[in-house]
Amino acid sequence: MASVSVYNIEGKEVDKLELSDSIFGVEINEHLVHMAVVNQLANKRQGTQSAKTRSEVRGGGRKPWRQKGTGHARQGSTRSPQWAGGGVVFAPKPRDYSFKMNKKEKRLALKSALTSRVQDSKFVVLDELKLDEIKTKTFKNILNNLELSKALVVLADNDENVMLSARNIPGVKTALTNTINVYDIMKYDTVVCTKDAVAKIEEVYV
Repeated sequence: MASVSVYNIEGKEVDKLELSDSIFGVEINEHLVHMAVVNQLANKRQGTQSAKTRSEVRGGGRKPWRQKGTGHARQGSTRSPQWAGGGVVFAPKPRDYSFKMNKKEKRLALKSALTSRVQDSKFVVLDELKLDEIKTKTFKNILNNLELSKALVVLADNDENVMLSARNIPGVKTALTNTINVYDIMKYDTVVCTKDAVAKIEEVYV
């Protein structure tokens, strides 16, 4: 079992926590991690880009000059791709970029991402994260105490004071245990979890 230090919001170590090997100690599958990131980015694409081919551009119905005898190359239409105002050769059209991953693949990718953060010592556990009021400066001071800048903060429950305090800090994102994903885990330098959030992750993703 992997063991990590538990810190308070002052940045002092107050305890040790044993992490479940079934989630934080799996064999890392880099291929699935990459696939999960590509999947998430592909699924976010709108796919609404569009340009006109030569058959869709207005005009160009008549032959600009006769076939032979002009000294010019033969031309059939002024809307061919080589003409200014002509169509696009392989014009992009609306399409769906999304693809599916199996549930087991998604789950293993998430476990691999969490394991990699633990192995790289980029997984920080807090005993608790409570704020009396919505105050960005207070949350920034907590990050400074932990010597963190770019972090994904995972909470067990929807705490509005914490979420709104972190919202305006560049490079910081808050998430609940049921909304964490491989892309965010790999994007941010450090994953910060409360003890309650770790327990919930171990309960849900086992």
